[in-house]
Amino acid sequence: MELEKRVRAVLAKLGIEAEVVHIYDVSRMIEMGVVSTPALLMDGKVILSGILPSEDYLTSLIRSKAA
Repeated sequence: MELEKRVRAVLAKLGIEAEVVHIYDVSRMIEMGVVSTPALLMDGKVILSGILPSEDYLTSLIRSKAA
């Protein structure tokens, strides 16, 4: 939940509108390629897994993937 909160804060700061979905179903996570949590996917691809990054790191990651 902390990752979701940070992602939402970064998206708001960057002025990016995006759908943010928190998935609780372990089977669905495995289907999506998530092997450790927390995880962040963009456009169906795992871009972060197993760490809780700072908002600064998330900002640079989201900027690079959104470009």
